[in-house]
Amino acid sequence: MSSQASEEAQRPPDRSPGRGSANGIVATDNFRDSFTLRRRPAAEKLLDNGFRWLTLGLAGIVAVVLAGIFFTVLQGAQEAIRSFGLSFLTTSAWDPVSNSYGAFTAIYGTLVSSLLALLIAVPLGLGTAIFITEDLIPPSLREAIGLMVELLAAIPSVVLGLWAIFVMEPMIRPGLELLHSLLGWLPIFSTVPQGPGMAPAVLILVVMILPIITAISRDALRQVPIELRQGAYGVGTTRWGAIINIILPAAVSAITGGVMLALGRAMGETMAVTMIIGNSLNFSPSLLAPGNTIASLLANQFGEADGIQVSALMYAALILMVLTFSVNVLARWVVSKLSLRY
Repeated sequence: MSSQASEEAQRPPDRSPGRGSANGIVATDNFRDSFTLRRRPAAEKLLDNGFRWLTLGLAGIVAVVLAGIFFTVLQGAQEAIRSFGLSFLTTSAWDPVSNSYGAFTAIYGTLVSSLLALLIAVPLGLGTAIFITEDLIPPSLREAIGLMVELLAAIPSVVLGLWAIFVMEPMIRPGLELLHSLLGWLPIFSTVPQGPGMAPAVLILVVMILPIITAISRDALRQVPIELRQGAYGVGTTRWGAIINIILPAAVSAITGGVMLALGRAMGETMAVTMIIGNSLNFSPSLLAPGNTIASLLANQFGEADGIQVSALMYAALILMVLTFSVNVLARWVVSKLSLRY
């Protein structure tokens, strides 16, 4: 009995981090303090400082390039700003002969086509994301559907524009003619569809922004902790109750960011929209009539512009930059507010 007690007295205390919570915490704290308070070699300090300055320089280059683009466009638009002022935003005349310019038609087409495309693409993209993240179909089929949706983003804009001209527009024209015959008394359906127009441009924008909304929404839904879903089931809710009341509110900030990103893409899209929108400089509120956007106006007019027309196009480009910048600022504000809430 005495020999056993003497052996235990001579045994060194157990200070390993895995044995006992108090000893483990003390050992971990001591190790962390010894690492952070140690004398760092000069080479390590030089490497850390170099990496910090490198990242700061790269971020500064992005800011300088963005500021350079903005001030270049602003400088090029000075002549048109002095000549037309704010009336450039409210008039739709575009006459190079008399040097009378206004961008209202293009601004209207940009905002209407982008917002209508967003109105259609958000339910489709969010519904697709829910469909491929929930256990509604086999995993292999879910992955195949997700891959096909993402492949839409890899199709060049010019190919989508050709598809819209030769396939989509002839396919939807009977439906547009039916809309005109039934609802032609409304200003938005008051013209007879005869080919390219605002409605086909909206639909091609839906095809182009759908992969963005779907991919970001899918990733956001997959990041929701499984404990939230299990807790909802534990209190007796249904699958759709958990999706609507728990999962979507938890992922709403990331989904909103993706929607705003898609809106910025729709406002700046050029080639596909230029090929199908009709590029008319005459204002019409009808969705069935040819229209125009700021990006299409720049693509069509810049190659042959001279004199004050170049400045007017720069003015239109400045307006487009302000619109897209405003969308990004709004997106960051909305995401920050929703992140604080959920």
